[in-house]
Amino acid sequence: MPPMGFNGIVTKAGFMDKTVTVTVSRWVIHKLTGKRIERSKKYLIHDEKNQLRKDDLVTIRNCPPISAMKRFRLERLLKSPATERDIARAQIAQAATSTITAGRKTISLTS
Repeated sequence: MPPMGFNGIVTKAGFMDKTVTVTVSRWVIHKLTGKRIERSKKYLIHDEKNQLRKDDLVTIRNCPPISAMKRFRLERLLKSPATERDIARAQIAQAATSTITAGRKTISLTS
């Protein structure tokens, strides 16, 4: 089988060990009406480190069979909204701890 790579969105994660479900969508043209239709397919993906979360954007690549249903492996994590949100919260918390309010004066601890 030739190497196939797809971009998709993680729709189910955390229910199986080292396995996530990724939905890959594509657009096709209807033969009779000529309208665009969105088609999607779900794949079980091997996630060795259990790093993926729901709504992550990933690139997957086919590989030799890992189990009865898993034929794809995680190639690259493109975007993770949950991780970006955690980083933003950490930056806000760090900025809040670096400023101390004493009475009416605000003292900044940053240099």
